[in-house]
Amino acid sequence: MTNVIDDAKAKIKGQGLKLVMPEGDDPRIVKAARLLKQEKLAEPILFTSAPEPTSSAISMLRARREKLTDATATKLLQKPLYAAGALVATGAAHAMVAGVGNPTARVIEAALMTIGLAENINTPSSFFLMQWPDRCLLFSDCAVNIQPSAQQLADIALAAAVSAQKILGEARVALLSFSTKGSGKHADADKVIEALRIVQSKSPHLIIDGELQGDAALSQAVASRKINGLGLVAGCANVLIFPDLDAGNIAYKLLQYLGGAQAIGPVLQGFAKPVSDLSRGATVEDIVDTAALLLSMV
Repeated sequence: MTNVIDDAKAKIKGQGLKLVMPEGDDPRIVKAARLLKQEKLAEPILFTSAPEPTSSAISMLRARREKLTDATATKLLQKPLYAAGALVATGAAHAMVAGVGNPTARVIEAALMTIGLAENINTPSSFFLMQWPDRCLLFSDCAVNIQPSAQQLADIALAAAVSAQKILGEARVALLSFSTKGSGKHADADKVIEALRIVQSKSPHLIIDGELQGDAALSQAVASRKINGLGLVAGCANVLIFPDLDAGNIAYKLLQYLGGAQAIGPVLQGFAKPVSDLSRGATVEDIVDTAALLLSMV
């Protein structure tokens, strides 16, 4: 199996894609930007303080929030995260990465105000790309939504499917639960079932199923014992949607530290244009890999 990050780098190499990195005072960002430029993976735009707001950026922000005045919009755009988001929103940059010096909530807040959410998505979320030598899976949501409702879970699944299609070439989405097709009865399982109904009503052609236990989602042998008629997801899912943040966050970290997986992310999803959060403990390699993955989704 080819390495997904290597594939992403090959896809973007020499394309001249512009990546805005608004935390230019962090030495990891500076080094990562230098590597991205040297390897011809991106044209980084770094700054430590926001550039002077342009009239197009001010107009864009005011159009998103009707009650904003010119003065308030200008003040927001003097913040580096908002300035970076505005560059992406107005087309001056293709994507934005931030988070080594800012909490996830601030990155999302700025992205919502500037870039906005994709059509038919009302919930920002995230994914981790989990890679082994012989397998690659997309895990969502492992970093943003603590106790998503059925509607929010549906949004997460729809956004993750788009992410998987861009990165892996296809999406086979499993909505995970402690229950497989009614084997357990609880409101938590009912939430997953309702999320499936919502997704299928919005995107009837999406390959998705639930509720499924983890083993039924990944092993055809297990799925064949638990389900009559496997369908296109059970036993062969490549996108795993977790019912809450506890499950998702714990699962990815256990697989990272005990299961030998390379965990790339979190990458934000559900936005109209590519934007991503970075862990505040991210290494230079993490930043370069996340940037490459993000730019491959442009």
